[in-house]
Amino acid sequence: MALATRGIPAAEILGMLAGDWHCGYDPVAHRTAPQCTPLATQLLHAAGLAYAEQRRGRETVVLALCGDGATSEGDFHEALNFAAVFHAPVVFLVQNNGFAISVPLARQTVAPSLAHKGVGYGIGSEQVDGNDPVAMMGILDEAVHFAREGNGPVLVEAHTYRLDSHTNADDASRYRDSAEVEDWLARDPIARLRTYLRRENRIDDDFEAQLNAEAETQAAALRAEMNIERATDPTELFRYVFAEPTPQLREQLADVEAELAAESEEIDR
Repeated sequence: MALATRGIPAAEILGMLAGDWHCGYDPVAHRTAPQCTPLATQLLHAAGLAYAEQRRGRETVVLALCGDGATSEGDFHEALNFAAVFHAPVVFLVQNNGFAISVPLARQTVAPSLAHKGVGYGIGSEQVDGNDPVAMMGILDEAVHFAREGNGPVLVEAHTYRLDSHTNADDASRYRDSAEVEDWLARDPIARLRTYLRRENRIDDDFEAQLNAEAETQAAALRAEMNIERATDPTELFRYVFAEPTPQLREQLADVEAELAAESEEIDR
């Protein structure tokens, strides 16, 4: 969802899952860093980028996202410390959904909150109901303004919950009770926002029907696009490692090209 708000097409967002090595979208065009699989490494990138933009005299504010599990990584603490020391204009948004895969928050930290970790580094820190879109927009607007005004980084801890298992290889019933999930289902942010907009007469049945139809059309188009077989070029493995390829890379590239040529000749026969 965060990537979608940057205007990145859905098929490009899912490109990495389809095997696109370059993350699926153009980071420069969308001013959005590549998706990061290793936990918390993106936070260091964000702190460095924010500091570089500050040195250039630009008003850029960098938003870095991570989960509660990432706060247990050393990179998280290094990023916060660097950002605080160098007064980098970066907002760290921590999505606290209660579990780092199967490890509950109580087994990750004894701090009163994850926001307290920011306080420990001298960073302005806030907590917010992550299931309240209006509250989220309000607190993040304030955080961006605070950082842009030269006050240094901000850490925002958004409290939410992971309703499903971590992945389809995970069985969440092994480490949490179903009653806990049912309790959080009642706090579904989409249902809450729908109730609010209905009460304020901002939406009606016709609007919802139109929205659902548009969503189905977009989903069908996305499924079709993701099922298109992507062309692959094995030589790209060597093309962007260094600006000037090393002798070893040239040798490896030549070996691959020779193997591809041999396979092509075999197919032609």
